[in-house]
Amino acid sequence: MSRSAPHGVPGAPHDVPRAPHDVASAPHDVPSAPHDVPSAAQLVAAVRDFLQTDVLPAVEGRARYHTRVAVNVLGMVEREIRLGPEQAERHAARLAELGVADDAELAAAIRQGRVTDDAALLTALEQAVRAKLEVSNPAYLTPD
Repeated sequence: MSRSAPHGVPGAPHDVPRAPHDVASAPHDVPSAPHDVPSAAQLVAAVRDFLQTDVLPAVEGRARYHTRVAVNVLGMVEREIRLGPEQAERHAARLAELGVADDAELAAAIRQGRVTDDAALLTALEQAVRAKLEVSNPAYLTPD
């Protein structure tokens, strides 16, 4: 039987912290039916926060390195949950404007010279890379 902590994730053991930011108000954190609160994004944030605030300061060497990697991976998962659906929609629209259905078809069209090497293609490619960086490592982004 799982006990709820007053300040933790509902239904989680007492020692699982709630994420430090208010993720419950974000639309991407509304659980999809038939799931209840906490959402997947809230769970990922709670685990990331626990690793970062409780585990990381308590470990050294290899365990510290792997904990930092886990914290970074969970941050990427959080960002993909938050940004992914809108990014996918915009990416699909850019591909459609270029007359292709997906990235593989775009790559083939470029190799075969079926896509005009113009501003629209360059913008689509730049925006795809920007979307990937927004998820994987936003610190690498430069202002538009």
